[in-house]
Amino acid sequence: MTAPTVSAGLARSLFELAVSRGAAATDLAAASEIALAALDDQDRRVPYAAYVRLMHAAKALTGEPALALHFGEQVDASAFSIVGLLVQASETVGQALAQLNRFVSLIIEVDGERPGERFHLARDRDGLWLEDRRLNPNDFAELTEAAFARIVCGAHRLGAVPFATAVEVTHAEPAYRAEYERIFQAPVRFAAPRNALRINEPMLALTVAQVPRYVFGIFSERAQALLESLRQPQTVRGRVESLLMPILHTGEVSMDGAARALGMSRQTLFRKLKSEGVTFERVLDELRQRLALHYLESRKVSVNETAYLVGFSDPAAFSRAFKRWTGQSPAHFRAGMRR
Repeated sequence: MTAPTVSAGLARSLFELAVSRGAAATDLAAASEIALAALDDQDRRVPYAAYVRLMHAAKALTGEPALALHFGEQVDASAFSIVGLLVQASETVGQALAQLNRFVSLIIEVDGERPGERFHLARDRDGLWLEDRRLNPNDFAELTEAAFARIVCGAHRLGAVPFATAVEVTHAEPAYRAEYERIFQAPVRFAAPRNALRINEPMLALTVAQVPRYVFGIFSERAQALLESLRQPQTVRGRVESLLMPILHTGEVSMDGAARALGMSRQTLFRKLKSEGVTFERVLDELRQRLALHYLESRKVSVNETAYLVGFSDPAAFSRAFKRWTGQSPAHFRAGMRR
């Protein structure tokens, strides 16, 4: 299995929130090991581990221990993911929760998650609960905080009736308990056996439909295509690309390193790539080409910055490679895009 990822849009939104609270962008980038240009396209993927580092760095640099709660409270999913737009186009809150459960991995993947099974509605003698059933939740309690705050605050924007009447979380009580009570407006139980929100059931029938209904089909089709792309059985080439992408800018990429990360010998990796009609060198070269075109087309980074991001320490070597790929220099290509 490949390592879990998060959408670049989610990471970028957290990054921007932290910067707005006083964190230095360069410090966040260094601590999280995320290249800023990698966040330009919200549908690209960032390693889950890098997002965890970003969250921890953001809390430390802003001096705001409740930052994850505030992230969920203040930044709606529609700002960083098509999943948020799909939720807004849903007919009711109940349908919106179903769409969230179906497509949540487009926002963030977690270990052990199976399609459509992270969130689960369960009824007991106390009422109807929305449970977050991801494994090992206390390894990153901030994910619980942000997810639950985003769900509850999103529902609160639709009406005055509280969405959650009780909150249970598996992690220990933090020093900022008062922020839980302010945001959730419901009793909170810490060190509970599950992560769950007790739902005020009439809210499930509340109308959402914040955009015209026909848009729902458009968003749903796009989200399904992204989901299939994310979950399709990966080729060895795809696994190699996933390994290389977050470290490409370091220039420290090698077939030996990729083989070790994939748990196989160099010879086995060579043989598997050959069976798919490629070599490691070709995979690396074409990945660099694809990303270079993306960076230059976005016009948010310079030619020299693009060279660095795709793993060239020498801009002249990058220019030669780019001319081999496209028949023109990167500067000429960028000027053409500007025109």
